[in-house]
Amino acid sequence: MAVTLEQSARARLITPEGRERPIPVTLRYAASDPLAVQVTFPPEVSLDGAEVTWIFARGLLEAGLSAPAGTGDVHIWPCGRARTVLEFHAPHGLALVQFDRAALRRFLMRSYAVVGAGSEEAARDLDRGLTKLLGGV
Repeated sequence: MAVTLEQSARARLITPEGRERPIPVTLRYAASDPLAVQVTFPPEVSLDGAEVTWIFARGLLEAGLSAPAGTGDVHIWPCGRARTVLEFHAPHGLALVQFDRAALRRFLMRSYAVVGAGSEEAARDLDRGLTKLLGGV
């Protein structure tokens, strides 16, 4: 059976004017997709009024906690001593979201308790095997 980790977090959406707007965010990690993490934003902060989920590499989150990281749609970098910025690029624009670094680190460490770093392929194989054995029960 796949384990899914979910953690609520408070974040701050940085507006184009440079103001901060507090928003609730959900961080998720699933053993069934061990290389990825998810960040879900509530409908009230999206342009179309729908919940938005970004999925990106768990390794990118880890790298971005200590140095600028990312070359695609998601960029992550430390901001001062206690915060981390996640920058999301979409066809209609970009969003800058600031987190307390401790919350992201706590989530990352909890994800490693589910599937250890370097054990992602073994976890994926085990999950597939259990699903096959149990027939989707």
